[in-house]
Amino acid sequence: MLEQQTKTPAIEMNRAVQTGHPKGLYFLFAVEMWERFSYYGMRALLVLYMVKHLMFSTEKAGSIYGIYTGLVYATPLIGGYIADRYLGPKKCVLTGVFLMMLGHFVMTVSDLPFFYTALGLLIIGNGFFKPNISTLVGKLYDDGDSRRDAGFTIFYMGINIGAFFSPLICGTLGEKIGFHYGFGMAGIGMLIGALIYLWGQNRFCGHIGNAPDRRNIDIATVSKNTPLTKVEKQRIAVIFILMFFSIFFWISFEQAGSSLTLFADRSVDRVIPFLNWEFPVSYFQSVNPLLIILLAPLFSRMWIELSSGNKNPSVPVKFSIGLFLVSFGFVLMVLASLASETIGKVSFLWLIGVYLFHTLGELCISPVGLSVVTKLAPVKFASLLMGTWFLSSFFANLTAGLFAGRYDSLSTPEFFMIPVLLTAITAIVAFVFARPVRKLMHGVK
Repeated sequence: MLEQQTKTPAIEMNRAVQTGHPKGLYFLFAVEMWERFSYYGMRALLVLYMVKHLMFSTEKAGSIYGIYTGLVYATPLIGGYIADRYLGPKKCVLTGVFLMMLGHFVMTVSDLPFFYTALGLLIIGNGFFKPNISTLVGKLYDDGDSRRDAGFTIFYMGINIGAFFSPLICGTLGEKIGFHYGFGMAGIGMLIGALIYLWGQNRFCGHIGNAPDRRNIDIATVSKNTPLTKVEKQRIAVIFILMFFSIFFWISFEQAGSSLTLFADRSVDRVIPFLNWEFPVSYFQSVNPLLIILLAPLFSRMWIELSSGNKNPSVPVKFSIGLFLVSFGFVLMVLASLASETIGKVSFLWLIGVYLFHTLGELCISPVGLSVVTKLAPVKFASLLMGTWFLSSFFANLTAGLFAGRYDSLSTPEFFMIPVLLTAITAIVAFVFARPVRKLMHGVK
């Protein structure tokens, strides 16, 4: 997966550059790119490191991976609150940058206590960083500024660029030379991001984000006792219904860093014939961000064209489509698993196909879900409900890790049949209830 942030139409990027953006956007783009480089570089090696170097069982490695990736999505709720009430976004980003940099470098030490300390630093640092870097991007634009969506598109490209290159660089170092070299490279990436942030935070952001937004606090104080209307309550109910479907999607999708990595390591032929070179397992982690960069503009254009013809599927239907797509991806995994039991290692093209269908499913769910939360949430609960939406990823990642820990206790076809059935059944339920859920949205599309 790659990262759950608003994916605005990428086809606007070139036009956005021509019309001009605040210089702070490109500064924050660079910081985010290096932070994502460090995160995905380390994540690509994490399960392999635990199984091969620390000699953890797959069950223990899967559990730790799930807890780690889950908490990464839980702590931003706290980091956002601290920024809103006490420190302001700019100081929180700085805190997060240094905690994550320290965490990555601590990962280079072999002792087990340092390993757990590093994970803790990365989790806490991400909580300070993740919600507030996006907040700074938004604060660069005035309310109603038409450049905002295109600006977030440019910013989102930083996420994908960092996520694409990091498994290639950190993965090569980690698997071909030594895991700690890969972790060290992730730390160097975060160091570069930290230096960029120190150099440019005042130069390009000025006073923006220096202190909590007093206006938001005042609005919250005035409106907190205003009762919700029936329509608002029903729209909030839709958010939780969509969260339910989203959890099942991410439980399956997030096998990418755990069980799919183990399958790639043990059961996939990764030798490039004409080069006679075996590429590292972690390279598969670059497939998803690359496909997002290639396919997001096509999806953006498709939704726009369908809307113009009044044929755009409702949000629940899009969720159903996304769940069916990830289910079909795991059908390919079942077939690949059966083939591996017969012929040994299978072609890496099987996994490329799996990641293709999973990315198609992601583009139907992740950007759609984030967008609809901003439309359905009452203003006074906008931040709270967005944080709650991210908590669905916490539960999903935690469950995904615990499930991945069962990889060695089942045959691989049996293991991958579970997410096939899980997501297919959830997709059917989402489709059956699409019409009543759409009614509860009261015209929001």
